[in-house]
Amino acid sequence: MRVVKIGGRAQADPRLFSLLGDAWKHSPTSLCVVHGGGDEVSAMQRALGREAVFIGGRRVTSKSDLEVLRMVLSGLVNKRLVNGLIAAGVSAVGLSGEDSALIKAEIINAESLGFAGRPTNINSGLLRTLMDAGSLPIISPVGYSQENPEGGALNVNGDDAAAAIAVALQADELLLIADVEGVRDGQGEVLPAISLESIRELIEDGTAAGGMAAKLESAHAALLAGVDRVRICDLAGLADNGRGTFIIQSQSVVI
Repeated sequence: MRVVKIGGRAQADPRLFSLLGDAWKHSPTSLCVVHGGGDEVSAMQRALGREAVFIGGRRVTSKSDLEVLRMVLSGLVNKRLVNGLIAAGVSAVGLSGEDSALIKAEIINAESLGFAGRPTNINSGLLRTLMDAGSLPIISPVGYSQENPEGGALNVNGDDAAAAIAVALQADELLLIADVEGVRDGQGEVLPAISLESIRELIEDGTAAGGMAAKLESAHAALLAGVDRVRICDLAGLADNGRGTFIIQSQSVVI
């Protein structure tokens, strides 16, 4: 079982649909995709006269921003990916975290992050039903607010959503795909592996910042919760299992 998160910038790669299609055809009942689209959300915010603000790689989200997220992520980005994959011969099904409460979430910190949420429960049964039927779930990480008695949406970071889904599906691998080959050190070289104990140091000294810091935190959570393998890489890592940066339990582990 493999859970793949495709960042927004990586979606511009012309190889996207063919590589995802090949991965699905190789294992059509054990692949699940979560997507981002942060740059497009930010562009829409600017068009509406708002400024995108991030704290620790997570978007500060006002109540009015939730409609922008639904429109861009669950509408435009999700359906564009589904359409392209169907054209490539993949039985793709588009979902958001709101559908059948696929991603239940709770507010992280209302004062600093607004309506940004962390996943609390994944409807893994829905995903397994789709995959067992030979479909590829394509998931927008707009979560369902479990704290609001009237429902509502929460903005869940795509890496956090993918990590929670990987844990719920007992995935063998969580693949976090960005527009860079892996996590880079201070000299710009790709690190082949990072241990759990090194993650905090990389974030605190600024080597990993913004979105990459969020990816490392999500990788940390997934490994601690039982996912066997986490890798951060570019799109070529879909076909090359040795590409990118491996997040490992300990420096003593050999890849």
